[in-house]
This record gives sequence, C-alpha cells and structure tokens, in this order.
Amino acid sequence: MKANRGQIERGLAAGRGLFLLYGPDESGSRALARRLAAAMGAEAERVELSGAELKSDPARLADEAASISLFGGARYILVAPAADECTAAVEALLETPSATNPVVLVAGGLKPASKLLKLILAQPAALAFASYPPEGQEADRLAGEMGRNLGLAVRPDVARRLAGASGGNRDILEQELRKLALYLDAAPERPQPLDHDALDAVGADAGEADLSRLVESVGSGNLKTLQEELLRLESEGVEGIPVIRAMLRRMILLARLRAQVESGDSVDAVMASQGKSLFWKDKVPVSQQLGRWRSDLIARSIGRLLEAERQMKAPGAVGAAAVDEELLAICRQAARLR
Repeated sequence: MKANRGQIERGLAAGRGLFLLYGPDESGSRALARRLAAAMGAEAERVELSGAELKSDPARLADEAASISLFGGARYILVAPAADECTAAVEALLETPSATNPVVLVAGGLKPASKLLKLILAQPAALAFASYPPEGQEADRLAGEMGRNLGLAVRPDVARRLAGASGGNRDILEQELRKLALYLDAAPERPQPLDHDALDAVGADAGEADLSRLVESVGSGNLKTLQEELLRLESEGVEGIPVIRAMLRRMILLARLRAQVESGDSVDAVMASQGKSLFWKDKVPVSQQLGRWRSDLIARSIGRLLEAERQMKAPGAVGAAAVDEELLAICRQAARLR
C-alpha cells in the first residue's frame, strides 16, 4: 500500500514487514532505510543484496528473509539498488509465510507503470513511500533539525542558506553540517550557535558565480555551450563542488516536476502551478527539459552527480576534470532526448 511519512516511519520503527523506498530523493530513501537499521539494533545482522543478484537468483530474497541469524539475534535484508528486476524475487517472498525478517528495498525514481511498484502497492501488508527533495520551509526545518542533532543552534536565516546550498540533498546537507560542527567544536552535549560567519569561513555555498548557462546547456544537451562554459568557469576559478551543486539543484527540480507529469498532469499544467516560485528566465528551458527527461534518467543523473561530489570530498580526491566528464555524459544523454 502507499504510505504517508508517518506510516512509513512507524512501520520502519516497528522493525518488521516489507518496505519499498523510492523516488528522486535517494538520499531521503537511504535516510529512511537507516531507521529500520536503528530499530533492529546495532547487533542485528544486515544482509545486503542488489537487484542484479535477485534477478539471477529470485529465490534468494525469500531464503534470506526466512533464515535465522548466525548469531541468533535480529536480522534484516537491504536491497539496493532495487528496480523491476526484483519483481520475481518479491513475488517469491510474498508467497513464503516463513520469511519473517524485515526487508527494505531502496530504489530511485520508478515510473507509475513499474511492475515492482504496482506489486508493492497491491499488498496491504507492504508499505511503499516516495521521497522527494525537501523544499521551502520543509528544507529549512530539516537543516535546523539535523543541525540540532549535531549540537548546532541554527537560526532560520542560516538554515535557509544551508538548505539552498545543499540543493535539497540530505547527504550533502549532513556533510556540510558535520563539517561545521567540527569547525565550531559542537556536540549534542556541547551546543554551539551557527552563524553566517562560520558558513563563510567553511565555504558552505557556491557564492555568486554565474552558472546558469552551464546548467541550461547540460539539461538541454548543448555540448558546444557546455564546453565553452567549462573553460570560462575554469578561468574564473569556479569548478568542482559549486558546479555539481548548481546542476543538482536543476535535476532535483526536474525530478519533482517530472513526477507530477508522470502522474498524469500536463507539462503546461505543472509549469503553471509553479507560479512565481520559478524565476521567469528559467521557465522556458525548464519546460522544454521537463518534456524530454524521464524520471529514471533524472534519478540516474542525480546519482552520478552525488557520486562525483562524494569523490571530490574523499581523501585523495579526483580532480575537477572528473566532474567535467560527468557533466559531459549527462549533456550527451540530454542530446539524445531531443
């Protein structure tokens, strides 16, 4: 069945059942999956499977869900990434009464016609929940709440700036907040105020660089303009993380709007519903891109951008050239959609 946020959170906290977490906000789905892990306890045995493994061995999911932990304790199964190739495995699971260990499947954007999604929605005992990137007051609230958990007292204006800099992505937001907590020596038992001076010192946002032409060129598949913009921005010292975040904001916006289109609304109706929340200069290109990009391709592009961000922040980080390659790959995909 389709669950609201309260139902999915309560279900995961109960630590039993079958859950499908999907939607364009994969970091939100992963955050929800961690609620099941917390409910099962630190000593629980986690079995990790992928959709590809279940496609080649559909019976394995039911077998794992029916097995007793090697250590005699709690046991749960995480399937990620999950997609329609898991359908046969989930059908076998549902037909196995002894498969009582909880199972959570983490998928990206699934179409309404997805076989896996239809199967889960038809099961009263299973819960499906779609995560979308937080926006507006919800994004500000999330920034404040996550900050408090790390010992940061976040003012509303600071929370708004953090939410905007993260592009609505929980993983990026958490990374920024952890970095700020370390900088301020903050902890839950040792709270510290977070202000704009700290954000300026640590560099939590992308500044005022003009990245609009780059964003439009990638989303529209204009390879020539993208190459020109990459060269221009490199000469101005703008590359890497700021570029990724600018592109993430556009793809996350497209993910949210495209979900409405694939639910039955027309592109024109979805665009009209945005009103003044979308800058007037962005309306034409966003409308064009909305008509071309499918949810699964948007989710894949968001995943690539997030992976590039993680690699940029990892020890021995890759150079900005690797980020450029990801942008070029997404741009080529957009060109094929014309």
